[in-house]
Amino acid sequence: QVQLVESGGGLVQAGGSLRLSCAASGSIFTLSIMSWYRRAPGKQRELVASITTRGSTNYADSVKGRFTISRDNAKNTVYLQMNSLKPEDTALYYCNLLQSVRDYWGQGTQVTVSS
Repeated sequence: QVQLVESGGGLVQAGGSLRLSCAASGSIFTLSIMSWYRRAPGKQRELVASITTRGSTNYADSVKGRFTISRDNAKNTVYLQMNSLKPEDTALYYCNLLQSVRDYWGQGTQVTVSS
């Protein structure tokens, strides 16, 4: 089994920064993709950013240049540094781990950006 625990969400003013963390525990494979998704009120869940074990990254157009995803493979932890936050970034942010043919989800951490 795999468990994902997110932390780092909160309330911030527009233009501010937050750093999200997601620690994975359990049976973690050498090769995996770790990602951050978000679901805003009234909207579908969307991919924010992803990173492979080797460090290849992918970002949603809406966050390019503002968000940075990184991971520490030794700690099985993925981070999301969010800068220049906008009110439209307000959402519940979820961590996802994809390995082999299975994926796992965290409980989510709320990010609220006030204008």
